[in-house]
This record gives sequence, structure tokens and C-alpha cells, in this order.
Amino acid sequence: MNASLSDVPGILVGHATDEAGGTGCTVVLAPPAGMRCSAFVRGRATGTRELDVCRSDALADRVDAILLTGGSAPGLAAADGVVRWLAAQGRGFQAGGVPIPLVPGAVVFDLFPCGRADACPDAAMGERACAAAAREVAEGSVGAGTGATVGKALGLAHAMKGGVGTWALREGGIVVGALAVVNAFGDVTDAAGRIVAGARAADGGFADGAAYLARGGVPFGAPADATHQTTLAIVATNAAVDRVALAGVARAAADGLARRVVPAGTPFDGDVVFACSAGDAAASPVQVEQLARLAVEAAVERAVRAARGREGIPGLAG
Repeated sequence: MNASLSDVPGILVGHATDEAGGTGCTVVLAPPAGMRCSAFVRGRATGTRELDVCRSDALADRVDAILLTGGSAPGLAAADGVVRWLAAQGRGFQAGGVPIPLVPGAVVFDLFPCGRADACPDAAMGERACAAAAREVAEGSVGAGTGATVGKALGLAHAMKGGVGTWALREGGIVVGALAVVNAFGDVTDAAGRIVAGARAADGGFADGAAYLARGGVPFGAPADATHQTTLAIVATNAAVDRVALAGVARAAADGLARRVVPAGTPFDGDVVFACSAGDAAASPVQVEQLARLAVEAAVERAVRAARGREGIPGLAG
């Protein structure tokens, strides 16, 4: 089993995948006692749910799960199923003896070209993802990454498949794991800055989307082809990090996105990073920040390397 977000004790990950529709959702379940959470919004075209529960001054200091989903805004309906599943387990913020599950979430825009525009995750799919949650985490074209694509600076006809990736790092007794859903406008690079997935040129090589845009190239090749993109990430640790410090961890993790997705955080991207603490191990928040950045970098690259090409998608490279 590869290193993954679920290396953090108590955290489980589940996918629900609609192969025919080209979409899906991914649920990260907190330990039964919940986990502290903060969120950092880097993108400018976001679709989210209940981000306010991630604020440092929110009444409830824990979340019970995080939903990452395809389907754009309609896909947030999958969160209803996650809430229903958790409530049936008696999990959530206790209000007069009634459990109120707290489930922040975020979406990627995957309505085409990998599936049907009318296929969106729903409550039933959210429940299935919860029921499938386990320590082993599938990567690639699954869950919220099923219909993900990357490298769209020159348009969808030049794009490649994205997906879900995960990784974890250990230093002494500290564990920091990351999971990323990569559906980026920009290209994805390796640690040396080489493009490993992105906009393809006519000769089959990489066009270098950032350089194309810097020369004045029209985003997506034509204004009419513009769509929303998004890379989502969740980092978690067994270190005891409070919600104020977790905000710094989320920002550092977003730096990892910017190091591997080029360009990142464009007007077309809805990037959101969640940072969670699910333990009580002693660690410096600065150490956790740097481990989170590195784990996100690895997760982003793994997402595109594990992605499967889909037959029958006209013009989709890779």
C-alpha cells in the first residue's frame, strides 16, 4: 500500500465513481472525535460548501468529513449523502442530543469532455463514498478525479487527463499526508520543473501553457471555450495544531500547488486547500507546514501519472 493521506491515524478515504458520466466524488472521513480544520481559498472561481466551519472562530471546533466532488456546483449535493451517513453513525456536533455532521466541501468543474454534462454526483453517491472509505486509497481517474483534465491553456483539444493523487511523509513521530484532485488550467511539473502533463503542441510535445500565455496567447485558444478549472487538496497531520496555525499549514500546502501547477490560481481556477489536525503529537507548526507543502507536491504529480486515458474522447491528448 502506497503512502497516503490515510497514513494519518483515524483518517479514511472513500471514492464513488461514475465511469459512464465521467465524474465522481471523494470523501475524507475524520476520526470519530472529528478533526480541527482550516481552509485556504487560492482560486478565483470556487464552488464550496460550509467553509465557515473551518474558520478559527467557528463555534464547533471540529469537522466530521470533507467532500471533494465533481459536477461543479450541482455536485455539492453529494454532501447531503455524507451528512446522512454520518448522522446514522451518531457522528457530528451534538445539539440537544442530536448529531449535526459538519462537512465542508469543494467542487471541480468536470462537465466535459470526459463525460456527460448532465452527470453530477448526488446524495446517493456521497453515501457510497462514505461506505467505501478505507485506509487504502486508489489514485488516478477515480472519485472526484474521474473527469479531471489538465493543461487547458490552448483549449480542451490539447489537454491531458488529471485525477486523484495522494502521498504522506513521516519525520520521527509526525505524519503529514496529502490528497489532491488535479483538474488544473495549468500544466503539471515534476520536482525539477519539467512538464509531465499539460497542454500538447501540434507535434505531440508539450506546448508550455505558461509561456504561451506570457506571449499573449488567448486562454483556452478562444474566449468562447473558457471553462472553470480547479485543483483541490486536503492535508492532514497527527500533530496537535490549532485552527489558527492550521491556516498557515493550508497556505503552505497551497505553495505546493503553485510549485507543481503552472500557472496556478488563475481567474479560471477554483483552488481550495483544507488543512486538518487529527492527533495530539507534539510538533512545530512550521515543520508541519513544510511537510504539508512537500506532500502536496508529490500528490499532485502522482495524480497525473496515475490518470487513465479514456477512449473515445475526440482530441483529448494522452
